[in-house]
Amino acid sequence: MQSIFISGAAQGIGAATAQLFYQQGYKVGIYDINVVQAQQLAQQLGPHAKAGLLDVSNTQHWENALAEFSAWAGELNILVNNAGILYSGPFEDTELSAHLKTVDINIKGVLTGCYVALPYLRQASFARVINLSSASAIYGQPDLVSYAASKFAVRGLTEGLDIEWQKYGIRVFDIMPLFVQTNMVKNMNAGSIQNMGVSLSAQDVATQILKTVRIKNSVFSATHQPVGLKTRVLMTLSDLSPQFINRLSNDWISKK
Repeated sequence: MQSIFISGAAQGIGAATAQLFYQQGYKVGIYDINVVQAQQLAQQLGPHAKAGLLDVSNTQHWENALAEFSAWAGELNILVNNAGILYSGPFEDTELSAHLKTVDINIKGVLTGCYVALPYLRQASFARVINLSSASAIYGQPDLVSYAASKFAVRGLTEGLDIEWQKYGIRVFDIMPLFVQTNMVKNMNAGSIQNMGVSLSAQDVATQILKTVRIKNSVFSATHQPVGLKTRVLMTLSDLSPQFINRLSNDWISKK
């Protein structure tokens, strides 16, 4: 029985992913800063689910959580770096501490998770890393500046590690949804969500994660995995259009 460790798994995309993989016969690690909610979900799922405390900005938490989970599951096959936060609104109206917290969780949390997990992944018979990026990593988004920047960092980290870790037989992918129906997007102060709408569910993203885990280990398998038609269209247009067109289109999308 293969295992999957999910950060930020107590609710939203993380919880939907935990539920789907449990149904598919995986041992599931539900780790979150909200440990009570994580434990409740693990109890609901059954004996092949394990919950624990994880503040992804805390290196010691990562070391403790991965050691505990790997000992319980036998090996670590899949790491899902899902935990993240989002602050919206004009850049200058958002406290600097909020921008820096975004960096600590969305960038440092993913980087630390990958670093600490590598020894366990190298020992596994099958290993994948799935990082949660975003359609905001296609082009920098006004009113979501630090969030978009953090997801660009995740995108770059994913691309580099997917090449670097092929020597270990480990594929590293990122999942790139547009806005998803979770608590993260409630009361967002950004024109892009008002103009683009929220059409994806947490289950849609979880389904894409499962499909991505099952991708064959081939150089022709795309590192970036968009979720939903809107994201695929935006990625295609961004690839084909000159920079000034991308800038103008994102300016139009973000108008309030």
